[in-house]
Amino acid sequence: MKRPIELTEVGPRDGLQNEPGVIPTDQKVAFVDALSQTGVQEIEVSSFVSPRWVPQLADAEEVFRRIQRREGVIYSALVPNLKGLNRALTAGVDKIAVFTAASETFNRKNINASIKESLERFRPVIREALAAGLPVRGYVSTAFHCPYEGEIPPGQVLPVVDALLELGVEEVSLGDTIGKASPADVRRLMDVLLPRIPVEKVVLHFHATYGMALANVMVAWEEYGVFRFDASAGGLGGCPYAPGASGNVATEDVVYALQRMGADVRVNLEKVIQAVKDLRPHLAHPPRSHLYAVWMGGT
Repeated sequence: MKRPIELTEVGPRDGLQNEPGVIPTDQKVAFVDALSQTGVQEIEVSSFVSPRWVPQLADAEEVFRRIQRREGVIYSALVPNLKGLNRALTAGVDKIAVFTAASETFNRKNINASIKESLERFRPVIREALAAGLPVRGYVSTAFHCPYEGEIPPGQVLPVVDALLELGVEEVSLGDTIGKASPADVRRLMDVLLPRIPVEKVVLHFHATYGMALANVMVAWEEYGVFRFDASAGGLGGCPYAPGASGNVATEDVVYALQRMGADVRVNLEKVIQAVKDLRPHLAHPPRSHLYAVWMGGT
């Protein structure tokens, strides 16, 4: 029996931080509130990194203060250090995420630290978050391909995942940062990871750069029983440290595809698309979503 699909909506954080301009706070709050009505299990609302590095998310505290929280929805945030954790605790987040990579080169360019150094930085953050009763997610970027090192072998990913779990994270989100993974890549990684790690601790985070994200979701779900995925309404997102990377796989595309395949996905498609439609006037580009293009005529 396959489990119901669990989606983490990363548009408000991973999506909006990559917009060329700053989205008004009112619109961010409205976006999160609209997504809260869709049926997604978790919304990654913002990031408590320094506003100097990510000015698009400088209003994280205000957004958390103003959103209308819906019972049963987890409102999470990305946290880089203890200072960010203290801000997150004050804002009343439900869950935090820390981030590293499977590629040394990418990690140094992204957070100016080796993988080992990044894990040591997270140790006190994870300890304090758990002491405060907050669950912790660990992101592993470039889990399939790296823009600098090329293909990443599964044997390079496994030690990073093991280290994060040993530190106490509840789940690990494996990122196809440049969107180059194919179903064959997904099979190779899952064949190595899943015999050692419970499937409920695995989250997959695909980007749609090369058009294979939905195929990767299907393989992970059908063949391996992976049921937890990250997605971004409207396909918003990208990565400033991954040249050529486009947005995340669109939430509405994932929901439609999985529902058509018979998966138990308790997300309302119309409400997701409406949330994107309401945000569209504030975006510098059309949403990168097949379903949105069909429903809205590409506008």
